[in-house]
Amino acid sequence: MKIALFPGSFDPLTIAHADILKRALPLFDKIIVGIGLNSSKQSFLSGEVRQQIVEAVFHDFDNVEVQSYEGLTVDFCRKINATYMIRGIRSVGDFEYERAISQINQTMMPEVETIFILSKPQYSAVSSTIVRDILRNHGDVTPFLPKEAFPFLPQA
Repeated sequence: MKIALFPGSFDPLTIAHADILKRALPLFDKIIVGIGLNSSKQSFLSGEVRQQIVEAVFHDFDNVEVQSYEGLTVDFCRKINATYMIRGIRSVGDFEYERAISQINQTMMPEVETIFILSKPQYSAVSSTIVRDILRNHGDVTPFLPKEAFPFLPQA
């Protein structure tokens, strides 16, 4: 069984994340969306809410699972028996960052292969960081998030 991990903070899950995951689905038997929890980082949404959003967006997909984790992503790969890791690339900057992480992960766990999926051009500017800023300032995030996410967002 080909199991892939799609790791990230997903704070919140954007239309760009959802697009990457939907495009990766035919490549694997199962994809686990790993919501990374970092106690030293201030999250906008709780881990529970982030998980609920991903589950709502992908409720019709039997081969998508959502789990939260802490610690090293390669350790989580071991725990869930994932041999692939999916990463979305929006820009050259993303590529450089993800390449370095992938190479370190490859050294730590050679049996995991990282698969880069390029963002569609219309999503290349969409990031959780920008969406969080819009949310904090009570702006309209509807063009940037899946509609299933809206009920879980804090009300302005």
